[in-house]
Amino acid sequence: MKLRTWKYFFKNASISILNNRLIHLISMGTITISMLLFGSFLLLYVNLNNWIADWGESLSISVYIEDGIDADTKKNIRSVLVELEGAELKGFISKEKALENLRNGLGDHSGLLYGMKNNPLPGSFEVVFQDVKDSLIDPRDIKKSLEQLDGVNEVQYSEQWIERFEGILYVFKVVGFIIGGLLCVAILFITSNTIKLTIYSRREEIEIYKLVGATDWFIKIPFLIEGAIQGILSGVAAFVILLIVFSIFSLKNISLFGLPVLVMRFLPKELAVFIILLSLALGFIGGLIAIGRFFRFQNLE
Repeated sequence: MKLRTWKYFFKNASISILNNRLIHLISMGTITISMLLFGSFLLLYVNLNNWIADWGESLSISVYIEDGIDADTKKNIRSVLVELEGAELKGFISKEKALENLRNGLGDHSGLLYGMKNNPLPGSFEVVFQDVKDSLIDPRDIKKSLEQLDGVNEVQYSEQWIERFEGILYVFKVVGFIIGGLLCVAILFITSNTIKLTIYSRREEIEIYKLVGATDWFIKIPFLIEGAIQGILSGVAAFVILLIVFSIFSLKNISLFGLPVLVMRFLPKELAVFIILLSLALGFIGGLIAIGRFFRFQNLE
């Protein structure tokens, strides 16, 4: 087709959107919310997945000690930890420091802790083993041997939390796919019905086009462009809103149980482009469904 023809198509689609702007605004608003929800799921999944990947690079062990142990017992525990092969003793976290870290992690909700009369958190030694994948370190054996020491109350290692979070992440992934699929179906329904309404509003115009010899695709293409415009504008709007909300309300760095700090990162460029292209594709397909149904039911083909 000639460039002039495509200019006509886009002009026709733009005029149709302006003439039915209320319907299109409601439709684009709904699609934007749907894509925003989908983008939020992706954002959370990517950050959880990155966090688990960071955990896998090293092994962190927290050795929680009993309250009220004497200095010699604490010194003995420290010496055993220092002698562990491949271990790096990061230091000792007192009960007071543990409570302070928890308050910092809770941020604005830290006021919930100020009503406590007693500090329930134990002191702990934090130990890190680097390059765990290339070594023969067995965290279960280390845990078992350390828990036999006098003054040691409990030992926790990062792989325990990795296993638990991997299970949660898998469930989250499945739920995300289901919700994402439902959102895509909803977007197709919304787009197709919006385009259908604009088609019906221009029914007489379409019949005139057919009478003067216009081809089916000459009539259909502007409506497909309408759906695509709806989709891409909604996708861009969802991405911008997600970026703004992330920038304003992004979580503070969080560190739990001696694990690496959780740093919230925004979506990589590939996923950002994917959201916009997916929205564009759904808008286009929604338009295709609408014109297919209309032309088939009206016997205009």
